[in-house]
Amino acid sequence: MQINRTVFRDDHEMLRTTVRRFLDRECLPKQAEWDRAGRVDRETWLKAGREGLLCVTLPTEYGGGGGDFGHAAVINEEMNRANLSGPGFSLHSDIIAPYIARTGSEEQKQRWLPRICTGETILAIGMTEPGTGSDLKSVRTTAVRDGDDYVINGSKTFISNGLNADLIIVVCKTDPAAGAKGVSLIVVEATREGFRRGRKLEKVGMHGQDTAELFFDNVRVPVANRLGEEGQGFAYLMSELPQERLSIAIGAAAKLEACLEHTLNYVKDRRAFNQTVWDFQNTKFKLADIKAQATAVRVLVDHYLAEHMSRRLTLEEAAIAKLFATESLGRALDDMVQLHGGYGYMLEYPVARAFADARVTRIYGGTSEVMRELIARKL
Repeated sequence: MQINRTVFRDDHEMLRTTVRRFLDRECLPKQAEWDRAGRVDRETWLKAGREGLLCVTLPTEYGGGGGDFGHAAVINEEMNRANLSGPGFSLHSDIIAPYIARTGSEEQKQRWLPRICTGETILAIGMTEPGTGSDLKSVRTTAVRDGDDYVINGSKTFISNGLNADLIIVVCKTDPAAGAKGVSLIVVEATREGFRRGRKLEKVGMHGQDTAELFFDNVRVPVANRLGEEGQGFAYLMSELPQERLSIAIGAAAKLEACLEHTLNYVKDRRAFNQTVWDFQNTKFKLADIKAQATAVRVLVDHYLAEHMSRRLTLEEAAIAKLFATESLGRALDDMVQLHGGYGYMLEYPVARAFADARVTRIYGGTSEVMRELIARKL
């Protein structure tokens, strides 16, 4: 894209070079293996930790990189530009770890964060349940106080990193009658008696990303594993969701640009009816529209990225970024698959993989319909 991107500094771009080399060396050659296994091998997580690519925004005293969100955005962009499906690094580092870093006690941070930063401990967050979807106030998983423990019962579904996770932040009801004010966040170690993983879920796309059901049957967890105050979990979730939604928008912007580049190369090389596919006016017009969409997405996302790096991003603005970026990506990918013809339906082509992988971006992190509701409240 021929846009002067002023949001990144020289140190961000130096990290970009490191990330590209790591992805080329350690991740791209393993994509087919991850797709077959439905999960990323733990050695790759450890290598990412050794390379300093996990938890780049966390303080150095806990093993993090001490960077800002621009560093996290660079890693996110490069993962999506490479069209990788599997490594839940951004989820682990930019969405889940901040709950511990911002709401955890000093003892909790010392206990958990160093191994999280090295990749020895992999994180998941248990929000979604079979009957609740995006309605986090209505979770049914309960955590009942019993002396110095909570006893957790319930189930979660669509949990990314669910198969690999060593620690799960579980969204629970500690007071079922209190609605949003009865929600708490409790960290559960995967070794706890009564915790079990369900089946590996078979998804339309993102086949290398492990996604699972999680079950809690009288799981006893010390009260010391609760993050922050009891009953404040919903407020903590709302404070972190803007960063999650911006992260999804950042990935969508990078994927859109990469797929546009792949499609341009394809149509200028592919011949039909004694000319290249590029020579048809319909192709030029479709790709002109996509270039305009990609440019608008990039300008919007970079603006909100700069706002977030200054800690000014609002819930509404994050919703705007996610809605516009992911909906634009979805429309554009449909056109780009069409321009590839039958090859656009073959997973060996980047546009086909992106088409399958990107569909979920309009669902997870809050559906497009939820984003529209959040935006409409401010109209």
